[in-house]
Amino acid sequence: MSRFKSQFINIMVERGFYNQCTNEQGFDEYLYECETRGTPAVGYLGSDPTGDSLHVGHIVPLMMLRWFQKCGHKPLTLVGGATARIGDPSGKDKLRPFLSEETLAANAQGLKKSFSKFLKYGSGAADALMVDNWEWFKDINYLTFLRDVGTCYSVNRMLSMDSVKTRLEREQPMSFLEFNYMLLQGYDFCQLYQQYGCRAQIAGSDQWGNIVSGTELGRRKYDVELFGFTSPIITDSSGKKMGKSEGNAVWINEDKLSAYDYYQYFRNIGDAEVGKCLRIYTDLPMDEIRRLDTLKDQEINEAKKILAFEATKICRGETEALKAQQTAVQTFEQGLAGTDLPQLKASVGSGILDVFLQIGFVESKGEARRLIKQSGLKLNDKPITDENYRLTAADFIDGQAKISQGKKKHGLINNDKV
Repeated sequence: MSRFKSQFINIMVERGFYNQCTNEQGFDEYLYECETRGTPAVGYLGSDPTGDSLHVGHIVPLMMLRWFQKCGHKPLTLVGGATARIGDPSGKDKLRPFLSEETLAANAQGLKKSFSKFLKYGSGAADALMVDNWEWFKDINYLTFLRDVGTCYSVNRMLSMDSVKTRLEREQPMSFLEFNYMLLQGYDFCQLYQQYGCRAQIAGSDQWGNIVSGTELGRRKYDVELFGFTSPIITDSSGKKMGKSEGNAVWINEDKLSAYDYYQYFRNIGDAEVGKCLRIYTDLPMDEIRRLDTLKDQEINEAKKILAFEATKICRGETEALKAQQTAVQTFEQGLAGTDLPQLKASVGSGILDVFLQIGFVESKGEARRLIKQSGLKLNDKPITDENYRLTAADFIDGQAKISQGKKKHGLINNDKV
């Protein structure tokens, strides 16, 4: 028998999304009433436009919002055009760099592109809506804000929040600007409640202090109970946060990362993470996930292929997922150079270190040299032994040469003179 009344929370528990809730029973009752009446609950996920794309590390709360919408509820995606000008101190050890107006505007568009891959936007009752907190902060009066909002907060309470306490314990400076961040995010929550009837914030567990600042402000100033619902920070079996590959972010937007590389990230997930990732990063039904989760040894590779395809289908669409899948089969199972591999133009005489650096397989020539000594870099499937090697005409077969880093990263070099 299900522990909760609401469809949404039951899904969150079953799939491993649920970490913490400000009032578990109250939130469950609120959602159940909405689901029973057929009236969408409204919940939001916020992201400051400090970059022009989300990455895999952001997907967990975004998938939560996707399921929220699947349950008939309305998602709001808040872009922090105002709060990005300050910077969230949560998990940070120094002040964010300030961004120009043009950069913030471009980043906001990039974030909407990321959100749109997981949510349906439109004018329907349960369609997602994009909002920007710059709309209510741009003309705000500082003294009015201090009087109306600042009086609802206790400095003692703020100092107990992890985002503040950790910085102080490390004796790392925190500006008064950053100290104000939780007031602004709390005000966001209340504005969304007033304007859109939003009573839930969905986020990662690192946002707990900011969420609580909003629920407390709602209770003190507007006499309403707002709810916070968080996901755990997803890690692999070694305790490392998921979302990085070879030290680089696994970007959601296609102009930042190819569909093939996105597919390969999930294809190369560790065996111990397959079941967890199927639950979180795909829409597959739980019966199928439980079946795949029982596969062992060589059979688990089939589960990894399904995980990679399903995760890529959500993020990049089915056509791109099929292309990435085909490229992987050609490269790893048929011994061919898949057409969707990362590509680079180079000419005869190009240095091998430059080639690996430019295609993005290494971050420095020093790293390339170390990998060569470990037989970790290959040209046309043969280990490179000379760090000073330069491409020759014989390396190009039908105008292309294949390069590889280890067993899982491959690319094509096109002769730019052909």
